[in-house]
Amino acid sequence: MKAWQFSTDSHPRHERRRAWREAMARLRLPVGQAIDGEGSDAKGLGEAPFHAAVSYLTSPLGMEFAVVSGTPQEISGTNLDQPAAIWLAVLLEGEATLMDGEKTWALQAGDIFFGPSGMAATLQLRTRFRLLFINAPRVALDHRLIAPRALGIGSLSGAGGVSHIFSGMLRATAEILDDLTGDQLRPVELGLTEFLAASLAAAGSPAARGGAAGAREAHLHRVCQTIETLLADPGLSLGKVAREEGVSPRYLQKLFASAGQSFTHYIRLRRLERCRLDLTSPRCASLSISEISFRWGFNGSAHFSRAFRDQYGLSPREHRRLGAQA
Repeated sequence: MKAWQFSTDSHPRHERRRAWREAMARLRLPVGQAIDGEGSDAKGLGEAPFHAAVSYLTSPLGMEFAVVSGTPQEISGTNLDQPAAIWLAVLLEGEATLMDGEKTWALQAGDIFFGPSGMAATLQLRTRFRLLFINAPRVALDHRLIAPRALGIGSLSGAGGVSHIFSGMLRATAEILDDLTGDQLRPVELGLTEFLAASLAAAGSPAARGGAAGAREAHLHRVCQTIETLLADPGLSLGKVAREEGVSPRYLQKLFASAGQSFTHYIRLRRLERCRLDLTSPRCASLSISEISFRWGFNGSAHFSRAFRDQYGLSPREHRRLGAQA
């Protein structure tokens, strides 16, 4: 796996904007215009020529990572043909403004911003900039984001709390993106999913949102974090998680129901997802399919194989074989 790289410096000045629009189309990002005349292609005005570059990598789970840099410009609009996904970015250098038509966010280096695909937004990059952009398919996130709020455009300050740690992880990823292998990206994907879930839960906490709905979502997120630490236990049950959380089993059932989910179904999905990742991980290549299924709490390989096929449309053996060929 090798990062795809592009720079406008390899094109004549009069062709750079066209070449950049084509490069950004590959990332499904609509390019707007230069801001305040900076980066103009005009000659003799004493302005720096337009410049932009990108390094792009797709992870084993289908997450797209791109480090984008350039002179001031605007990224705006939406791509209706894009598959359902959540995008997020961290501003590595520069200053920017994010707008969704109703609200405006002033962004500084280290801040994270996000939104769902299909929703229009405008990002004005007012200075020379550098940012890490990630496009995460909903299929790779939905099992972890069990309490998805009506997700809209938003931002998270990189100055403190969980978002500060998340921002640091994203910035470190950007620095070494070109050298990462698929195997090295796997833990990044898992960590990114966990941090995104935690950060969105914090953004939607009762203190941030207010009301009973925010309290339920925040509590459900904490319950899901507890479940992640217990997935390998074959005796994991509603009662055990309820005791760990200090609530009644009935309350826990209602908590999952409020997100359109059941406890049993969620446990099965999380265990299947852990197995799916291990089946194609080089670190688990010496483990049999049965060993992997037992590792994540399944009591029988036949039951595991049926559940895996029902969820993913192919057998564990077929999934492992296809992963080895990728």
